[in-house]
Parts: sequence; C-alpha cells; structure tokens
Amino acid sequence: MTTLNILSGGAAQGLVRGLAEAFKAQTGFGIDGEFGAVGIMADKLRAGTAADLVILTQALLAKLAEEKLVVPSSITDVGRVETALAVRSRDPKVTVRTEADLRDVLRSADAIYVPDTKASTAGQHVAKVLDRLGIAYEVASRLKIFPNGATAMRELANSTASRPIGCTQATEIIATDGLVLSGSLPPGSELVTMYTAGLATRAGHPTEAAALIALLTGADNRELRQSAGFVG
Repeated sequence: MTTLNILSGGAAQGLVRGLAEAFKAQTGFGIDGEFGAVGIMADKLRAGTAADLVILTQALLAKLAEEKLVVPSSITDVGRVETALAVRSRDPKVTVRTEADLRDVLRSADAIYVPDTKASTAGQHVAKVLDRLGIAYEVASRLKIFPNGATAMRELANSTASRPIGCTQATEIIATDGLVLSGSLPPGSELVTMYTAGLATRAGHPTEAAALIALLTGADNRELRQSAGFVG
C-alpha cells in the first residue's frame, strides 16, 4: 500500500490516528512518518527526510515556509493545544488554580514526566515555568525527561513512583492509555499553542497530502479535533 509520509509534532498524533481510516477510504493511502518534538521534526525536514506533509507549531511552520521547505499557500491552522497536567488513571486529579498551587503540586511529586526541554514546545515551557516558580534546582533530580511528550506520557502511565505527575500537550495526555487529563496550567504559567499543517515543498504526493489537510481541518471533523484535545 502506498503511504503518505508525515513529519509532525506529537500533539497531532492522536488526531492523525483517528483520521487514518477515513483517509485510506478516500485516497487508498496509508499514513506513515514520525511524530516527536517539533524542533527535531523541523530539523529532519531541513536535513532532507522525505515528507509529504508537515504538522508543527504555527511559528515553526512559517519559518520553514520562509526557508522554502513548506509551500506557504498550503499552510492551514489545525487548532490550538493547551499544555496541561497529567496523572495516572488510578491517582486523584490535582487541582491547580494558581501558580502557588502549581508550585506545591510539583514540589510534592516524587517524579515529574516531561518531554525534551530543549526541542519540544511543552518541554521548553516546563523548563521556563520551573525557573519562574523558583523550584528548578529543587525538583531537578525528579525530572524524567524523554524525547517527546508521547514517550513521556507512556512512561508516566507505567511509573512505579508514589506521586508522579506529567506535563505536556493535552492531546498527548488524552491519547495515552492509563492517564487522565488533570487540568490546564494556571494563569501566568499557561501555554496555548497553535498547530498548523502544510505541504512539504518536495512532497511526492501533494494531492493526497492536501486531502489529509482537508480532513484535519474540516468542519466535519470538529468534534474529533475537540475529543483529541484541540481547542478553537
């Protein structure tokens, strides 16, 4: 079976998976590719990794268009994704209304699962929040850092720690069995990121890539986007 190659931030993995059957029925194509930290995915495209479609943050996709690696006219917003907190399904949800609440929750956790703090959107944000809360040094030994949010959340779901918590994109939390979305980050520490899709300039299957963009962003799939964790 012919496949469409994607390079995407992990935030969109659950949504793409949910549309795979509809896309196959419409085009006859399967979906293949990589999902991970947005910075790493962008660098893969720059290095020549084959891709038909790219799904990354709005700012990063605009930069790739400037670099002539993405077709500017094809860029379409998929939706916004909040960075949020996750707990195991068997653990009580945490209530975080203020930054003081967030500081207390992170201090009380014996393991904090996060994506790459240098290359991923959520991981970079977590690092900044820990600094601003004044607890980066205090919790450093408890940070469990993984290459992307999906991996971090799978590890959280399987954690044997007593009081673990995770922080990454809401979409990655929702897509992981064994976890529940515990809530958004509080005012002052919140992050809402717009994700966009665009055709790679060197796309081998531009027609099918455009068809997938239409599915990802179409009004008919609004409820699917919302259930996957996209807002707006």
